[in-house]
Amino acid sequence: MEKLGTPIGSYAPDFELLGIDDTVHHLSRYLEKWKGVAVVFMSNQCPYVSSYLDRLKQIQAEFQDRGFTLIGINSNDPNQYPEDTFSKMKHFARSNKLNFPYLWDSTQDVAQSFGAEKTPEAFAIDEGGVLRYCGRIDDNARDAAAVQVPYLQNAIAALLVGETVSPKSTSPIGSLVAWRS
Repeated sequence: MEKLGTPIGSYAPDFELLGIDDTVHHLSRYLEKWKGVAVVFMSNQCPYVSSYLDRLKQIQAEFQDRGFTLIGINSNDPNQYPEDTFSKMKHFARSNKLNFPYLWDSTQDVAQSFGAEKTPEAFAIDEGGVLRYCGRIDDNARDAAAVQVPYLQNAIAALLVGETVSPKSTSPIGSLVAWRS
């Protein structure tokens, strides 16, 4: 079955989403300021996101001074998962000391346009707005110390020096995005 959403090598869909800072965020504005962006679809209650939070904060800390930023987006239906309401996103970000923006995709349009399937799922976008990688953050969701292939970090590093990202995609691992019925 073919994956719906934005194919690798195509322009990433721009978005206009409310952040936990109560301001509206646009992908196009980030691309004016940064050499690249990694959009990570996540949620407050996903155990996989929980196991990756420290790694995501580490990736942000490692690459922000080199001109790259992460953006977390929560697209889960809060009617199915009350932990994923906007107000609880603010609490989640504070209590977990997120060092990257966390945005709310209340209509789920952004997740659908990217083709997000799971949380967490990463999409690396170059400075021209072209999607260059999608999939897993790394090859070990359970144990950060046992990671052999840091897919997202490798993709970001390649983008920053103008190299081809390889692999271009991996199968995401995590909880399914909770779509509205």
